[in-house]
Amino acid sequence: MAYSFRHDEIIEVARAVGRVTVEDLAERFDVTPQTIRRDLTELCQSGLLSRVHGGAVLTSGRSNIGYSMRREMAEEEKRAIGRLCAAAIPDNASLFINIGTTTEAVARELLHHKNIMAITNNLNVANILAENDECEVVVAGGVLRRSDGGLVGEATGDFFQQFKVDYAIIGASAIDDEGTLLDFDYREVRVAQAIIANARMTFLVSDHSKFSRSAPVRIVNLAELDGFFTDAPPPEPIVEICKTHDIHLAVADSAVS
Repeated sequence: MAYSFRHDEIIEVARAVGRVTVEDLAERFDVTPQTIRRDLTELCQSGLLSRVHGGAVLTSGRSNIGYSMRREMAEEEKRAIGRLCAAAIPDNASLFINIGTTTEAVARELLHHKNIMAITNNLNVANILAENDECEVVVAGGVLRRSDGGLVGEATGDFFQQFKVDYAIIGASAIDDEGTLLDFDYREVRVAQAIIANARMTFLVSDHSKFSRSAPVRIVNLAELDGFFTDAPPPEPIVEICKTHDIHLAVADSAVS
């Protein structure tokens, strides 16, 4: 689908009040009800909302949004997150980078880093970093998930067990108010857990939309990580977790520690 600038704000409104109506959204954006109905139809088809009479509500979510749509969502924000996270990665470092459109944004910002090793189960990340002659790219084995170029499964997790790297860059499909990172594919979660266990420091990269979503499989709690890079101030419970557990919280364009 063609991603609309309104979609993020519609999700934010739904998260704040639990339900959005065609009438209210049409007035808010100064567009026709037909335009809003198209927006809601697209968001419902993507799994972010569920239609109800006169509008839509947040969906609990059992499957992820399509990869091409995820790429288009919050593109500028993801670029900003990528720049912020990459700035925290020094030259001469080894790192894991897992599956996700935001982790791919980090990879693009690593193209000028020198003498780094990147180990990934994301074919898109591998292709991006192949352009950096100063980066040794190591690609994990496993089952190819054609929908997004991710490699998953038991063999992939075992592959990461061979290494001990300086940094892990991970994404998540959702983050709840208790700081639990969530995803949709248990095979991908197993790999993410192996990545976290074999890195000296782990950084989460995630845009603000992940606070308005849910997913069924637990990855880890934010309290167990070292850094969180995002594009907007998180909900207060997440800020408190970062403060309590001394997690570096960085918001694009206005870093917060």
